[in-house]
Amino acid sequence: MTLFAALRLPREILFGKGQRAALGTVAARLGRRALVCTDARLSGDPQFQAMMADLRHHGLAVRVDDGVLPDVPRDSAHACAAAARDFAPDLVIGIGGGSCLDMAKCASLLLAHGGSPADYYGERRVPGPILPVIAVPTTAGTGSEVTPVAVLSDPDRLLKVGISSPHLVPQAAICDPDLTLTCPPQLTAIAGADALTHAIEAFMAKRREPDADLAQAHVFVGKSALTDHFALLAIELLSRSLERAFRDGGDEAARADVMMGALAAGCAFGTAGTAAAHAIQYPIGALTHSAHGLGVAALLPYVMTFNRSACLPELAQIGAAMGLDAQGEPLDVFADRVVERIASLLGAIGIPRSLDALGLPRDKRDWTAEQALGIERLIKNNPRLVDLDAMKRLVAAAFDGDRQALTEPQPARSAS
Repeated sequence: MTLFAALRLPREILFGKGQRAALGTVAARLGRRALVCTDARLSGDPQFQAMMADLRHHGLAVRVDDGVLPDVPRDSAHACAAAARDFAPDLVIGIGGGSCLDMAKCASLLLAHGGSPADYYGERRVPGPILPVIAVPTTAGTGSEVTPVAVLSDPDRLLKVGISSPHLVPQAAICDPDLTLTCPPQLTAIAGADALTHAIEAFMAKRREPDADLAQAHVFVGKSALTDHFALLAIELLSRSLERAFRDGGDEAARADVMMGALAAGCAFGTAGTAAAHAIQYPIGALTHSAHGLGVAALLPYVMTFNRSACLPELAQIGAAMGLDAQGEPLDVFADRVVERIASLLGAIGIPRSLDALGLPRDKRDWTAEQALGIERLIKNNPRLVDLDAMKRLVAAAFDGDRQALTEPQPARSAS
């Protein structure tokens, strides 16, 4: 296959200690009336108040909506946009975790194009540019500050839903690791594990034939030379520092590594996409009401093992990024050691080692497999073909905590 790459990113990405102080300058270049989406806890934080003062100092009128809820309920997004319409914002700023950033994207979309969030569910249904969005993450995990995706919960649907469009990529991302210093250990672990899963699934994603319509017809286009660069950077940083940040939240170097890792993972999967671990998490999250990052990370070692036969070179590169030495081992043996290292890291930060431990009911295993298989935009990105029997076997192994059940001799069935 000829060399191919695709990448969609914000116009400006600022990363580093103290970069939050640039918010007013960046915002003043994009508009004069800012809607700020955050949550009730953050809105009273002195750092948040300092950012609002900076916006006003730069001549911006500011309206703060601090009603963001976890998982962005559909009707809350509609209410946020409706309440801000008379204010007539010309840019939207999201400050907070992934839900705050996703709310900013949804509010900007609805202010620009009207309607309801449900009008835009799926891929490439956003008809044109939205109001400029500035994303200021305070957690290190979702990568929403650089991605074309907003995830919502809809009371009429069991599974979460997504809006995917290049128009949702923020105009600017301001990533200051100091904003993550007060993140509690459990949230640090869940968010960081989510980022690690993004990076690994993006790097192991299917490589597609690069015809001229690929990136024009699809939001997620599979792995490429540029997304691989960001994914490997994320894997390197997260593997060396996520456990440190989990154990010592005041470790500024570890916090910076983890936030840069989450950012790089977002740069990778925002174009490459994710795959089976994310597909399976959707029904599991609906059944167990567990955090997204817990679900995808619990599944990750099993999905890596399932995809092993189609991704031995990628697994070797992941191992190298993590600092592992193959020591002359056969490629398949080294690949197994890489998966074990990932599983050990996730276990060390408290990620459940099985779907049973996560709370999935035993009698819902086959239903989970059926629902996951229906999430085509993710399943088609998996490097190994997944049919219903294979999906049931994968879910059962993850439920039992038995990766060995996925290493039985199987024909290498490529999805290409």
